[in-house]
Amino acid sequence: MSSFIRTSLAALACLAAACLPAACLPTAQAAASSTGHGLDKLTVGGPLMASHGVVVNYPVHGARQLPKVPASAWVIANADNGEVLAARDPHGEFGPASTLKVLTAITLIPRLNPNAMVLATTAAAATEPNDVGLVPGRRYRVSALFTALLTISANDAAVALTQATGSLRQGMALINAEARQLQAYDVVAKDPNGLPAPGQVVSAYDEALIARQALAMPDFMKYDETLSARFEVKPRRWETLVNQNTLLTQYRGGIGGKIGWTVSSKATYIGLARRSGVTLIVAVLHCTPLQEISAGERLLNWGFAMNGKVKPVGVLVAPLPATRLRHGADTAARGQASGNGGPAGQGSQAAGYEVAAGAIAGTGLGLGGFVGAWRRRRRRLT
Repeated sequence: MSSFIRTSLAALACLAAACLPAACLPTAQAAASSTGHGLDKLTVGGPLMASHGVVVNYPVHGARQLPKVPASAWVIANADNGEVLAARDPHGEFGPASTLKVLTAITLIPRLNPNAMVLATTAAAATEPNDVGLVPGRRYRVSALFTALLTISANDAAVALTQATGSLRQGMALINAEARQLQAYDVVAKDPNGLPAPGQVVSAYDEALIARQALAMPDFMKYDETLSARFEVKPRRWETLVNQNTLLTQYRGGIGGKIGWTVSSKATYIGLARRSGVTLIVAVLHCTPLQEISAGERLLNWGFAMNGKVKPVGVLVAPLPATRLRHGADTAARGQASGNGGPAGQGSQAAGYEVAAGAIAGTGLGLGGFVGAWRRRRRRLT
């Protein structure tokens, strides 16, 4: 490892220590780590977050027992104050499936002009399953692609949007940089849609961090809560998009989220709900298929009942401050997506260097490579 990268990692650790809440000071003190990420990943959010089992602090009286859910890892947290109310294996690493699209969306929404037109490449159009049917050589509005991404989980839209930063490689660098800025150190993103890729993992804790950032973005919530929309695939051919997240229509207070499924990841889920001014996040990984939303609902029910009654077991840490280098990367990516840099995936080489340099120097993270789409079961939830 070069002295430059070692210096960058050390600086990142110092920034993280300065930004952690007081409840997580032991995490900052444990920054000297051999993980290569500049932090002891297992204790981000507090020492109890290192547990591989269920962690909860029941009150002496009036305790409501946690529901048993068929998932290997989960987190239930208060989005308003960051308190983690309970968790199971919060930093355990599992495949994200399509819940990774939440990270893709929060990374790209601030960087892409919603009215810009993006060229669908052959690679984007060939991505399947769960696609909206992009036609190679046609241009699509960025806002329409985000709607398809977050309603029907369109895998081809994820690739097209990521390529709109200048190239898929540049877009993946930005996505991984976003995770590092959020202190989501368990995340390794290899493709933008969550389709299987060797080494691609997330944790339930990190998905809660990502979801909390999504809640703070009105544009994300607008796309994510869309119940249905029309998408023009080509002239006179329209597709009706129906949101797969039944929490929006079948759960009291449901405001958003994302489902996912692959053979290796099993079912995954992020759920967002608000009742009586309290907003909760649930993240569920490696769950029995077709039970991820009901598992999330049961955990949310427990969270609303016990919020303020249980002592938190951890905290969702604050994002690191943005750097000037990262700002430079954002500027370059936004220029590519505005239509001024030519077709998506063929932006100027200089801009590409700026995006890559900003992402790497700002985080100490290598570029994520693209792995071809693998077929997986098509799910249509209405």
